Order: sequence, then structure tokens, then C-alpha cells
Amino acid sequence: MKSKIQAYCQLTRLDKPVGTMLLLWPTMWALWLTGIPTPHLFIVFTLGVIIMRAAGCVINDFADRKLDGHVMRTKNRPLASGKLNNKNALIMFVVLIAISFALLLTLPPLTWLIAIFAFGTTLLYPFMKRYTHLPQIILGIAFSWSIPMVYAATLAKFPLTCWLLFIANICWTIAYDTEYAMVDREDDIKIGIKSTAILFGKYDKLIIGILQISTVWILMVIGILNQLSGYFYVSLVIASLLFIYQQVILVDRKRERCFRAFINNQYVGLVIFIGILLHIIQ
Repeated sequence: MKSKIQAYCQLTRLDKPVGTMLLLWPTMWALWLTGIPTPHLFIVFTLGVIIMRAAGCVINDFADRKLDGHVMRTKNRPLASGKLNNKNALIMFVVLIAISFALLLTLPPLTWLIAIFAFGTTLLYPFMKRYTHLPQIILGIAFSWSIPMVYAATLAKFPLTCWLLFIANICWTIAYDTEYAMVDREDDIKIGIKSTAILFGKYDKLIIGILQISTVWILMVIGILNQLSGYFYVSLVIASLLFIYQQVILVDRKRERCFRAFINNQYVGLVIFIGILLHIIQ
């Protein structure tokens, strides 16, 4: 029983919360930029992030179940190693989506429409790596739908800030998921999996840097439009330093260092959230 529970935790990545945090922080940016959230909205969006990230991991592993065994980083995942079977994964996916749907029903109807796009993108992403070198863009879109959902639930409209935040998060997601894909680049080339890490080739660090600069620049525009205080700009300076640190550790493109760069992004999201939070509560 214990081994089965551990396998389900691995399948849903509950044992690896970094991905959840990367999805949670932009959601929290949006939630607090629209004002101090109600307890209901805070709980629903936090649980929604956790559950939908878990559902995304399940469908991703199901799609990659015949490929993960050939990749060093993923060969021990539950479906690839046989700890769980396809039926286990599909049942878990249905349960997670059902819980997400129940949470969604507590939000205004406008959020339901956006949730349809979010669900569709979640289903689409795992299969894109077979047909395009740009699956990271699809992931960026999937990881950003919570932003307009927040605006729909709180303001019932989508101001310019909403879409700027949407674009900034897509840029950031492409950057950090390219770092993640750099870990698997050699294995992916062998088995025919596509990614921006492969597409960018020797220009990977440069393009990641451009995306990181774009993220900070768009967030700065958001700060100006919303007259955010100095706390927010300090957070952007710290985030920029973290991006520079990532560029430094990516220099030799070794697997473990690429993964460290990816992991570091959870702190980028955190410091930006702290900057927004300090502005709101000052």
C-alpha cells in the first residue's frame, strides 16, 4: 500500500512541488494585483493550481509512457517503470478533473469559459513535443490561463494588465522550461522528441536571456501602469539577479546545472510576489 501511495505521489508530482510553485506564483501575482483576495478565492485558486498541475503531470506521463523509459531523468516514473498502469493513470486524471470542476463551479460563469481553453491546452501540451519544436510555448499558454481566470473571478473584465501579465508569464515559462528541456536534450534527440532546447541549439542561453529580459521589462510596464511602489521594483531587481545567476550556472550546459537553473525559478516567482504583496499591504 505504501509503495502504491508513493507511486501516485510520483505520478502527480506531489513529491516535487517546484512545478506547482511555478504555476502558483503567477496566479498569486494576478490575485493580489486585483486587490486583497477573499479567503474563498485564495483557497479555490490555490487548490485549483495544485490539482490542475497534478492532472497535467498525469496526462503528460500517460502520453509519454512509452518514451520516458528511454530518458535518464524519467525512466523511473511510475508508468514507465510499471509501478502503475494506464488504467490507474486515467482514473486518477478523471478524479482530479472532477475535483477541479467542483472548484470551478464556485467561481463566476465567466471563469468557466476560460477554464475550457485551459483544459484544452493542458490536454494538448503533452503531444506537441512529437510534432513541433515549440511545446514550451504551449506550456507557457497552459501555465498562464489562471491569470485571466483570476481577473474574470475578481473584476469580471480583462484590463491591459491582465494580458501583459499573461504574456510575461509565457516568456518566463518558455525560458525556464527550455532550461528544463536542456537536461534531456541528448536523450530527446535520440528518441525523436522535440523542444526549444533542441531548436535553439547553441543560441539557447542567448534566447533564454532575451526571454528573461522580456519578462522583467513587461513586469516593469505593469508596475508603471498600476503605480506600484518601490517594493515591486526592488523585487524585479532581485529577480534580474536570479536570472543572471541562472545564466552563470548554465554556462557549461551540464545536466545537473541546467536543472539547478530551472529550480531557481521558484525563487523568481516568490520575490515578485513579495514585491506585489508589500505594495498591497503597505
